[in-house]
Order: sequence, then C-alpha cells, then structure tokens
Amino acid sequence: METTTFAATDGFPHTALVGVTSPDETLAVQGDPHAVVALASVTKLLTAWGALVAIDHGLLDLDDPAGPAGSTVLDLLDHTSGLPMEGAEPQKAPGERRIYSNAGFDALAAHVADAVGIPFSEWMAREVNRPLGMAETDVTGRPSAGGRASINDLLIFGREVLRPTLIPASFRNLALSPSHQGLRGIVPGYGAYADCQWGLGFELKAEKSPHWLADTFPPETAGHFGAQGSFLFIDRSRDIAAAFLSGVPFGEDHKRVWPALTQEIADRYGS
Repeated sequence: METTTFAATDGFPHTALVGVTSPDETLAVQGDPHAVVALASVTKLLTAWGALVAIDHGLLDLDDPAGPAGSTVLDLLDHTSGLPMEGAEPQKAPGERRIYSNAGFDALAAHVADAVGIPFSEWMAREVNRPLGMAETDVTGRPSAGGRASINDLLIFGREVLRPTLIPASFRNLALSPSHQGLRGIVPGYGAYADCQWGLGFELKAEKSPHWLADTFPPETAGHFGAQGSFLFIDRSRDIAAAFLSGVPFGEDHKRVWPALTQEIADRYGS
C-alpha cells in the first residue's frame, strides 16, 4: 500500500481522507485509513448490499410489495417508489419519476428487518460487516444516511463490489445496471437530468454532467456521495474502487475538488 498525497486536494480547506483499491489490495491511502467518519448517504450502498444478501438468502424478493401502495423492494432500491426525500406521503406513483429518497431507504431497511426477523442493524453486522471484516463500520444509525466508517472499511466494501463474495456476481451486475431507464430525476446538489440513471442503491454516472465524477468516467461507473463530504465509486472498466471522507457538509469545495481528484485517481491507478 502506498501512502500518498493527491494533488487535487491541495486546495481543499478540510481534512481529506482518500483511498484507492484494486480487487485484491489497497493501492493508496491519503490520511488516516482508520479514522471513523460519517458516511451520510454513502450508507445507502451498504444498506442496498444488506438487502441483496437477504434476497439471495430467499428471505424476500425484488418484486415484494414494500413502501407506499404499489411500490416494491426494487422501487425502494432505485428511488422510484414515489416517496419524497423525507416523509411518508408519496409525491408520484411508483415508477413514474426518480425521486431521491432517504425515506425510501429507511422503509427498505424496515421491510428487510421484518423479512429476516431481526433489527436491520443486527442483520447488517451479522451478514455484511463481520463476514467482510469491516470492524470500523457502525450501521446503528439511519439506514439511509446514518452510517459511519473508515477509509479502510470502505475499501474493503469496494473490493466486495468488484469481486462479490456475499452475493452472486449476477446480483452485483443487476445492482450496477440501469433500473427503470429514461426517468427524469434530481441528483441532490447537482440538478435535474432527463435520464437520471440509478441501479439498485448505486448511482450510475451515465451521461450526467455536471457530476461529482470526472466527465471521462464511463457511463457504467457506479457509486454514491454523501452530504457529509463522502464518496465511494466503483469503476469496473479500470478494476478499481475509491473512497473519500471529510466529515464536513458537502459544498462548493467538494464540487470543485472531486472531479479533478477522481480523474487523478483514474490516471494514477486505473491502468
């Protein structure tokens, strides 16, 4: 593992923890890889994985009714249930619009908990964190945005997504493929897109611009960013994953630095 400094973060006015991994090992780290920091909405990637593990165990199905009337587990995973960012009253019919929703992911976790018969945080600890060795991850907060983890653990999870061990590769492929294509939607902090592509929990780069990833990333690049200045991306074309943690509210400094940083990561480690 290389201890490094990324030039793109030189002008970032906060602590920038960064890590890059291949499918086999951590390639580079900037800062303390074991510092535990708020993930905000990057938590959704972990929650989605926990739901997919439950599906693989035969305890629920993507087509199961969940959330508001007419919605399914799949609709909650890809933000098409109609639920708003916060609240229980749907804004649209399921499948009509991609509405980014914390409420939808909390409803998803509640549905998983009912199906598996234990609290969702216990399910995550037993079926995701412990098997992967993610000892520096806390998922006792909101399943939509309350997780905490270290760069070290996010890179462990990145390796899991690159080479799945807890779910079949076919499930991973589904999670990282467009779901309900052609729907208009908003990426918070960046704006509306006519085709706001999402997988199951994972945002897809697609043709979105502006975006938190550099414009050179292929459309199938998947990941998420969070309101506490965090991100995780999976670039299967380069066979790398990378994470960023800052623990400060997302703002213009992140929007300025992230595209250059993700490009630097791709250039240095994506060969």
